[in-house]
Amino acid sequence: MNSILKPLKQIAIVVVAVLLCASCARGFLPSVEFNPWQVIELPTQETLSDIAFTDDPNHGWLVGKNATLLETTDGGQSWQQRSLDLGDSLIYSFNSVSFAGDEGWITGQPNILLHTLDGGQTWLRVPLSEKLPGSPYAITALGPKAAELATDIGAIYRTKDGGRTWQAMVQEAVGVIRNVSRSNDGKYVAVSARGSFYSTWEPGQEAWEPHNRNSSRRLQNMGFGKDGRVWLLARGGVVQFSQEDSLDEWDEPISPEYATSWGLLDLAYRTPEEIWVAGGSGNLLVSVDGGQTWQKDRAVENVPSNFYKVMFISPDRGFILGQNGTLLKYQPSTEAA
Repeated sequence: MNSILKPLKQIAIVVVAVLLCASCARGFLPSVEFNPWQVIELPTQETLSDIAFTDDPNHGWLVGKNATLLETTDGGQSWQQRSLDLGDSLIYSFNSVSFAGDEGWITGQPNILLHTLDGGQTWLRVPLSEKLPGSPYAITALGPKAAELATDIGAIYRTKDGGRTWQAMVQEAVGVIRNVSRSNDGKYVAVSARGSFYSTWEPGQEAWEPHNRNSSRRLQNMGFGKDGRVWLLARGGVVQFSQEDSLDEWDEPISPEYATSWGLLDLAYRTPEEIWVAGGSGNLLVSVDGGQTWQKDRAVENVPSNFYKVMFISPDRGFILGQNGTLLKYQPSTEAA
């Protein structure tokens, strides 16, 4: 009997080992063949929040905590620190910057809104009402003297006269939010502060529409893709995409690298099929087939930073923003371009 059980035991051990190896292969992602991200040295150690360019692709602005304001005139390869006299002793954190041509806007906290008409040579402070619901969270330049402002409780306002007057676009705020994203056609999606639900709004609606999250995992971030879908990032490294033209029906959740426990923080489309996901501890993932399969960019794992924001201004111009003055610039290969 023992002579029979011994070979069976050995076979069982081999089978288990094979299964474990297969699980490890699925749990850890393959590496990208080419790292397109270059670390840019900056004259600051502050956490960065947002980046925007004028019509001149070489001229841009970068904002962050402690009134960090940096300017580039070579497409983001080098940056110079700029300082502003804001007329008081408060320490501001700039959280959003946006340009339409040479006209630009910056928002920050405590409540502050800055406006420029000359590409940033001069910045003027725009008064904000003390009755403004919440604090400025995101600003979108829409054209001459026009912009849209969202607050951290989901109030949305629009100006058409350079900030002298503002029109409320939504009657009721949604409540304290973790983050809010705007699509190019003016739709919004906001994640609640605790990540327990999300809300959507589009032009013409009087109020935000709440939606329950579709799993027990708390939401981390949400936004709009270039392929007609909404994306979400959830705790535990989960990525999920809505079904096309739907805000309530979702494809199956994806755990690109389920053998790890670091969080996913932001997602951006370079093209309708190429998707980059940034996360904590220098983690960066990419899918070139719309999210079906994933690879990992291990060349940036040693960057000592969490990657908070990834964005593409165009298919060949992208940036990743992080803590401690971390900025990565996209440098496409011949194949990627």
